[in-house]
Amino acid sequence: MGAVKNKRMPRAVREQQMLDAAVRTFGQRGYRAASMDEIAELAGVSKPLVYLYLNSKEDLFTACIRREAKSLTAAVRAGVRHGLPADRQLWEGLRAFFSHTAENPDGWAVLHLQARTHGEPFAAEVFAMREELVQFVTQLIVVAAREAHRDPSLPAREVAGLAEALVGAAESLAAWANTTPGVSARQAAATLMNFAWAGLGTLMQGRPWSPPATGVTEIPPQPVAEV
Repeated sequence: MGAVKNKRMPRAVREQQMLDAAVRTFGQRGYRAASMDEIAELAGVSKPLVYLYLNSKEDLFTACIRREAKSLTAAVRAGVRHGLPADRQLWEGLRAFFSHTAENPDGWAVLHLQARTHGEPFAAEVFAMREELVQFVTQLIVVAAREAHRDPSLPAREVAGLAEALVGAAESLAAWANTTPGVSARQAAATLMNFAWAGLGTLMQGRPWSPPATGVTEIPPQPVAEV
Protein backbone atom coordinates (compact mmCIF):
# COMPACT_ATOMS: atom_id res chain seq x y z
CA MET A 1 0.00 0.00 0.00
CA GLY A 2 1.17 3.51 -0.70
CA ALA A 3 1.46 6.28 1.82
CA VAL A 4 -1.60 8.34 2.72
CA LYS A 5 -1.92 11.18 0.25
CA ASN A 6 -1.64 14.69 1.62
CA LYS A 7 -3.56 17.41 -0.19
CA ARG A 8 -1.07 20.15 0.59
CA MET A 9 2.64 19.70 1.12
CA PRO A 10 5.67 21.89 0.31
CA ARG A 11 7.34 20.89 -2.94
CA ALA A 12 10.67 20.11 -1.25
CA VAL A 13 9.02 17.80 1.26
CA ARG A 14 6.96 16.07 -1.43
CA GLU A 15 10.07 15.58 -3.55
CA GLN A 16 11.95 13.96 -0.67
CA GLN A 17 8.98 11.70 -0.13
CA MET A 18 9.22 10.61 -3.76
CA LEU A 19 12.95 10.06 -3.45
CA ASP A 20 12.43 7.96 -0.31
CA ALA A 21 10.03 5.74 -2.23
CA ALA A 22 12.33 5.58 -5.25
CA VAL A 23 15.42 4.64 -3.22
CA ARG A 24 13.49 1.87 -1.51
CA THR A 25 12.14 0.56 -4.81
CA PHE A 26 15.39 0.82 -6.77
CA GLY A 27 17.37 -0.65 -3.89
CA GLN A 28 15.11 -3.66 -3.43
CA ARG A 29 13.96 -4.36 -6.99
CA GLY A 30 16.74 -2.94 -9.14
CA TYR A 31 16.69 -0.15 -11.68
CA ARG A 32 15.30 -2.18 -14.57
CA ALA A 33 12.55 -3.91 -12.61
CA ALA A 34 11.38 -0.81 -10.73
CA SER A 35 8.38 0.94 -12.24
CA MET A 36 7.25 4.53 -11.92
CA ASP A 37 3.77 3.27 -11.03
CA GLU A 38 5.22 1.37 -8.10
CA ILE A 39 7.25 4.36 -6.92
CA ALA A 40 4.27 6.70 -7.18
CA GLU A 41 2.06 4.29 -5.25
CA LEU A 42 4.64 3.92 -2.48
CA ALA A 43 5.08 7.70 -2.29
CA GLY A 44 1.33 8.22 -2.15
CA VAL A 45 1.23 10.44 -5.22
CA SER A 46 0.14 10.15 -8.82
CA LYS A 47 2.57 9.03 -11.51
CA PRO A 48 2.12 12.28 -13.48
CA LEU A 49 3.21 14.20 -10.38
CA VAL A 50 6.42 12.15 -10.17
CA TYR A 51 7.13 13.01 -13.81
CA LEU A 52 6.27 16.65 -13.20
CA TYR A 53 8.78 16.87 -10.32
CA LEU A 54 11.54 14.61 -11.61
CA ASN A 55 11.06 14.43 -15.39
CA SER A 56 11.89 10.77 -16.11
CA LYS A 57 12.91 7.46 -14.58
CA GLU A 58 16.53 8.20 -15.48
CA ASP A 59 16.43 11.63 -13.83
CA LEU A 60 14.72 10.18 -10.77
CA PHE A 61 17.41 7.51 -10.45
CA THR A 62 20.16 10.12 -10.83
CA ALA A 63 18.53 12.25 -8.12
CA CYS A 64 18.49 9.19 -5.83
CA ILE A 65 22.18 8.51 -6.46
CA ARG A 66 23.13 12.13 -5.76
CA ARG A 67 21.11 12.29 -2.56
CA GLU A 68 22.43 9.01 -1.18
CA ALA A 69 26.01 9.85 -2.14
CA LYS A 70 25.80 13.23 -0.44
CA SER A 71 24.29 11.66 2.67
CA LEU A 72 27.03 9.00 2.89
CA THR A 73 29.95 11.39 2.44
CA ALA A 74 28.44 13.82 4.95
CA ALA A 75 28.05 11.01 7.50
CA VAL A 76 31.69 9.95 7.13
CA ARG A 77 32.98 13.51 7.44
CA ALA A 78 30.79 14.19 10.47
CA GLY A 79 31.99 11.00 12.13
CA VAL A 80 35.64 12.05 12.22
CA ARG A 81 36.71 14.30 15.10
CA HIS A 82 39.85 16.15 14.16
CA GLY A 83 42.54 16.46 16.80
CA LEU A 84 42.39 12.80 17.77
CA PRO A 85 45.25 10.38 17.02
CA ALA A 86 45.34 9.13 13.44
CA ASP A 87 44.11 5.64 14.27
CA ARG A 88 41.13 7.05 16.19
CA GLN A 89 40.21 9.31 13.29
CA LEU A 90 40.32 6.43 10.84
CA TRP A 91 38.35 4.21 13.24
CA GLU A 92 35.62 6.81 13.66
CA GLY A 93 35.44 7.43 9.92
CA LEU A 94 35.08 3.71 9.21
CA ARG A 95 32.51 3.27 11.95
CA ALA A 96 30.48 6.16 10.50
CA PHE A 97 30.72 4.61 7.03
CA PHE A 98 29.57 1.16 8.13
CA SER A 99 26.87 2.58 10.41
CA HIS A 100 25.42 4.62 7.56
CA THR A 101 25.47 1.78 5.05
CA ALA A 102 23.89 -0.58 7.60
CA GLU A 103 21.16 1.92 8.50
CA ASN A 104 20.45 2.72 4.84
CA PRO A 105 20.72 -0.62 3.02
CA ASP A 106 18.52 0.45 0.12
CA GLY A 107 20.58 3.59 -0.42
CA TRP A 108 23.78 1.56 -0.31
CA ALA A 109 22.34 -0.93 -2.80
CA VAL A 110 21.55 1.97 -5.14
CA LEU A 111 25.11 3.27 -4.89
CA HIS A 112 27.12 0.08 -4.74
CA LEU A 113 25.09 -2.25 -6.97
CA GLN A 114 22.51 -0.52 -9.15
CA ALA A 115 24.31 2.67 -10.21
CA ARG A 116 27.54 0.86 -11.05
CA THR A 117 25.92 -1.74 -13.28
CA HIS A 118 23.77 0.43 -15.54
CA GLY A 119 26.42 2.48 -17.27
CA GLU A 120 26.77 6.21 -17.76
CA PRO A 121 25.79 8.66 -16.46
CA PHE A 122 24.92 6.71 -13.31
CA ALA A 123 28.38 5.23 -12.82
CA ALA A 124 29.93 8.70 -13.14
CA GLU A 125 27.81 9.95 -10.23
CA VAL A 126 29.09 7.15 -8.00
CA PHE A 127 32.65 7.71 -9.19
CA ALA A 128 32.43 11.35 -8.07
CA MET A 129 31.30 10.26 -4.59
CA ARG A 130 34.05 7.67 -4.40
CA GLU A 131 36.68 10.22 -5.37
CA GLU A 132 35.52 12.49 -2.56
CA LEU A 133 35.87 9.65 -0.05
CA VAL A 134 39.31 8.75 -1.41
CA GLN A 135 40.46 12.36 -1.07
CA PHE A 136 39.17 12.47 2.49
CA VAL A 137 40.97 9.25 3.44
CA THR A 138 44.11 10.50 1.69
CA GLN A 139 44.13 13.52 3.97
CA LEU A 140 43.77 11.30 7.03
CA ILE A 141 46.80 9.28 5.94
CA VAL A 142 48.80 12.44 5.25
CA VAL A 143 47.96 13.74 8.72
CA ALA A 144 49.08 10.42 10.21
CA ALA A 145 52.37 10.64 8.32
CA ARG A 146 52.96 14.15 9.62
CA GLU A 147 52.31 13.02 13.16
CA ALA A 148 54.73 10.13 12.80
CA HIS A 149 57.55 11.85 10.95
CA ARG A 150 57.00 15.59 11.37
CA ASP A 151 58.22 15.80 7.78
CA PRO A 152 56.18 13.27 5.79
CA SER A 153 58.17 11.30 3.27
CA LEU A 154 55.43 9.15 1.79
CA PRO A 155 55.18 9.72 -1.97
CA ALA A 156 51.86 11.25 -3.06
CA ARG A 157 51.17 8.30 -5.35
CA GLU A 158 51.65 5.83 -2.51
CA VAL A 159 49.30 7.76 -0.23
CA ALA A 160 46.66 7.87 -2.97
CA GLY A 161 47.09 4.13 -3.54
CA LEU A 162 46.61 3.39 0.14
CA ALA A 163 43.44 5.48 0.21
CA GLU A 164 42.07 3.74 -2.90
CA ALA A 165 42.76 0.33 -1.35
CA LEU A 166 41.11 1.27 1.93
CA VAL A 167 37.97 2.69 0.30
CA GLY A 168 37.70 -0.34 -1.98
CA ALA A 169 38.00 -2.69 0.99
CA ALA A 170 35.35 -0.71 2.90
CA GLU A 171 32.94 -0.93 -0.03
CA SER A 172 33.35 -4.68 -0.37
CA LEU A 173 33.10 -5.24 3.38
CA ALA A 174 29.93 -3.14 3.61
CA ALA A 175 28.31 -5.22 0.87
CA TRP A 176 29.27 -8.38 2.78
CA ALA A 177 28.18 -7.05 6.18
CA ASN A 178 24.77 -5.95 4.87
CA THR A 179 24.02 -9.47 3.63
CA THR A 180 25.54 -11.43 6.50
CA PRO A 181 23.27 -11.84 9.54
CA GLY A 182 24.74 -10.82 12.87
CA VAL A 183 27.52 -8.56 11.57
CA SER A 184 27.27 -5.11 13.18
CA ALA A 185 28.70 -1.86 11.85
CA ARG A 186 31.13 -1.81 14.75
CA GLN A 187 32.34 -5.33 13.94
CA ALA A 188 32.80 -4.46 10.27
CA ALA A 189 34.79 -1.34 11.17
CA ALA A 190 36.94 -3.28 13.62
CA THR A 191 37.61 -5.96 11.00
CA LEU A 192 38.88 -3.39 8.51
CA MET A 193 40.92 -1.57 11.17
CA ASN A 194 42.62 -4.84 12.13
CA PHE A 195 43.31 -5.53 8.47
CA ALA A 196 44.47 -2.03 7.50
CA TRP A 197 46.02 -0.43 10.55
CA ALA A 198 48.53 -3.20 11.14
CA GLY A 199 50.08 -2.14 7.85
CA LEU A 200 49.39 1.57 8.06
CA GLY A 201 50.65 1.73 11.64
CA THR A 202 54.05 0.26 10.80
CA LEU A 203 54.21 2.45 7.71
CA MET A 204 53.60 5.52 9.84
CA GLN A 205 56.45 4.39 12.11
CA GLY A 206 58.85 4.26 9.18
CA ARG A 207 58.85 0.46 8.92
CA PRO A 208 57.19 -0.29 5.58
CA TRP A 209 57.24 -3.74 4.05
CA SER A 210 59.45 -3.97 0.98
CA PRO A 211 59.39 -6.56 -1.78
CA PRO A 212 62.53 -8.67 -2.25
CA ALA A 213 65.20 -7.15 -4.46
CA THR A 214 65.27 -8.34 -8.04
CA GLY A 215 67.88 -10.92 -8.82
CA VAL A 216 67.96 -12.37 -5.30
CA THR A 217 69.11 -15.96 -5.42
CA GLU A 218 66.41 -18.27 -4.22
CA ILE A 219 67.24 -21.15 -1.89
CA PRO A 220 67.34 -24.27 -4.04
CA PRO A 221 65.07 -27.15 -3.07
CA GLN A 222 66.71 -29.70 -0.85
CA PRO A 223 67.06 -33.22 -2.24
CA VAL A 224 64.82 -35.83 -0.71
CA ALA A 225 66.80 -38.53 1.07
CA GLU A 226 66.34 -41.97 -0.36
CA VAL A 227 64.79 -44.49 1.93
